[in-house]
Amino acid sequence: MSILSELKTVAAELNIPVETGAYTSAAPDCFLVMTPIMDSFPLSADDKPVSEVNEVRLSLYSRDNYLQTATSLTKSLIRSDFVITDRRYVEYETETGYHHYAVDVAKEYEFKEDT
Repeated sequence: MSILSELKTVAAELNIPVETGAYTSAAPDCFLVMTPIMDSFPLSADDKPVSEVNEVRLSLYSRDNYLQTATSLTKSLIRSDFVITDRRYVEYETETGYHHYAVDVAKEYEFKEDT
């Protein structure tokens, strides 16, 4: 399983529409955009990676009070074993009417070399 598919599952459980890179559908009052930030190999053995860490920024856009949704999202991510590396209010976008709140998450996976 990949970090993006796991994050889509979390969003679905919270009934938050989600897309990767940009939200291209008609935007609802609340939605998420997932942006991959980095992939790294923090652990190696015999000059080969053993594990990899994937990090993604979740941009929460909400026209309503974003705090309740951000809190529910944070709790769900923690229950799903994600590491939250940063959370911050980005801005209120006056031209769209959305609050923008960002949550950066990371997760470690076993590295499997395809044969």
